[in-house]
Amino acid sequence: MSTFNLISGLSRSKKSGVFLGIDLLLLPLALLFTYTVQDQPVAPLTLLGQMFPILPYILIATGGLSYWLGLPQVQLIAYERHAMGQTAVVAVSAAAMEAVLCRIFGPQVPPGVHVVFAISYLIMMVAVRGVLYQIVLAVYRRARPRARVVIYGAGNTGTQLAQALKAHDGIDPVAFVDDNKSLQGLTLVGLPVCAPARIAELVKTRDVKRVLLAMPSQNQPKQAQIIQRLQKLGLEVQALPSFAQLIGEEALVDKLTPVPPQNFLRRASRDVPMKEAAVSYADRVVLVSGAGGSIGSELCRQVLACRPAKLVLYELSELALYTIHQELCQQLEGTGIELVPVLGSVTDPRQVRRVLVNHQVQVVLHAAAYKHVPLVEANPLAGLANNVFGTQTLARAAAEFGVERFILISSDKAVRPTNVMGASKRMAELVVQDLASRSAPYGDGSAGHTVFTMVRFGNVLGSSGSVIPLFQEQISRGGPVTVTDPRVKRYFMTIREAVQLVLQAGAEAKGGEVFVLDMGEPVSILQLARQVIESAGYSVRDDDHPEGDIAIDIIGLRPGEKLEEELTLSTELITTRHPKIFCAREAVLSEIEVAALLRALRQVVASGDSEGARRVIMRWVEGYVQPLADRKSS
Repeated sequence: MSTFNLISGLSRSKKSGVFLGIDLLLLPLALLFTYTVQDQPVAPLTLLGQMFPILPYILIATGGLSYWLGLPQVQLIAYERHAMGQTAVVAVSAAAMEAVLCRIFGPQVPPGVHVVFAISYLIMMVAVRGVLYQIVLAVYRRARPRARVVIYGAGNTGTQLAQALKAHDGIDPVAFVDDNKSLQGLTLVGLPVCAPARIAELVKTRDVKRVLLAMPSQNQPKQAQIIQRLQKLGLEVQALPSFAQLIGEEALVDKLTPVPPQNFLRRASRDVPMKEAAVSYADRVVLVSGAGGSIGSELCRQVLACRPAKLVLYELSELALYTIHQELCQQLEGTGIELVPVLGSVTDPRQVRRVLVNHQVQVVLHAAAYKHVPLVEANPLAGLANNVFGTQTLARAAAEFGVERFILISSDKAVRPTNVMGASKRMAELVVQDLASRSAPYGDGSAGHTVFTMVRFGNVLGSSGSVIPLFQEQISRGGPVTVTDPRVKRYFMTIREAVQLVLQAGAEAKGGEVFVLDMGEPVSILQLARQVIESAGYSVRDDDHPEGDIAIDIIGLRPGEKLEEELTLSTELITTRHPKIFCAREAVLSEIEVAALLRALRQVVASGDSEGARRVIMRWVEGYVQPLADRKSS
């Protein structure tokens, strides 16, 4: 509820009573003021006392008319032209009633007194509401500081936006910025119009962190240039659509920008400065496998901020590699950091060895994996080959060529998995743990030994194939939004948060740790679906609200899907230097057991035996339960 709907926490009915009482209290004050400013033979208070016999009738009639017109129910923020007209009707009616009763019962006063009384009463009622509005606004601003923004564009769209934001609870426009020199130096709707060159000054002096781009008619390349320039100053930029776009022939939902996934986190996102951890990546050659994926691309961005000597982008998808390479190239101008795109698979031993040797890789961040549960469930052999053998190939080569650190990006689905994807990630963990047990701790004086570690976390908001982009795409088509089961809950974290913590954990690793990230409380997917629908401006259609816009369909759990995920095999967690990073103490397989696992898995993959692959998983992966549908068919 808006702050302007509240006066000392009163309900709507009580608030109406307060306004009505104020208006009626002002009536005798207006009479007293009128008698004071008029030249009368009788003292003002004496004259007001003579009015007491008829004053209750005037108050009752005025109060009834005011309530009938709905004037006490008008909110302070909505008190504009129409409400002011109602106030004038009440004031004139009160003066007319007062004139009639004075003529009949006395006291007798000149006709001009009634006119002055009407004007005085009107001015007082309007002035009191204006003062109350400013008081409530000042109190709220003091209790909740508003975010200061600059509006880029002082045209019609910008000025209308500024007028709307002046009444907004949480946003305070401080200035316009416009390229038009004829506007610079002017003041529009109470805000100065500045040149773009003064943005940095406004950021420092007015504590501005966000710019609202109100130039919808400007072409896209020009807008992109402005946005890039503003983002280099560390500003958040939001673009406003034009009115023509909003009422165009295309559906409204196609014109609106989706709400960023981090808005659905239900907690404040955490920014984790790298500080000392950046030293582990600075001036080193870092390889990121799966560099074009959601996690991999964010790893690349944040590793670049640590100033490595060289960043190797290892990616199987040509389009994904091209996209991330083009993005990063624009950020590297003048930095001296070498960027190397490598198109290939981590399951290719010869290529992996060649890349590690040719570029003298020192740190490997292994994010390459097939991670979409239904697809891997339908293609188990491909998922196992990529996720398990790819990890084995890359990790063994890292140990062979003396890579300093090897960090596996794992998943909460690896804990007691019910699907092939989760089982493949658990097998990858077992491979890395085995190599860690046979590698001397890095820094013990033994040259060429690799620190092997892994970081396990849950879902990241906004990643490819995650629920929020899926929900937003379903909403754009008009629904329905599909949820597998109303009881399903998942852990969530923003991509930025997860990657920052991964890099922190990787820098702290000594070898063999299973790091687990604190992801807060699990989130109900059903509630998340409702939230995404409502954030898009629609209502949920269900049994209680059959007139709603978007329905939520419960489609049943997919093969291998769990109601709730876990982050550890045991409840024993060891704290680290970082409060959001824990280390899990879990049992590992011996070297002979891992070799037997890999040998059996290689045989079933080579023979194309999907059922045999599931039997291997059941034999070696703790907690794995074959999905019911698969058990019935086998």
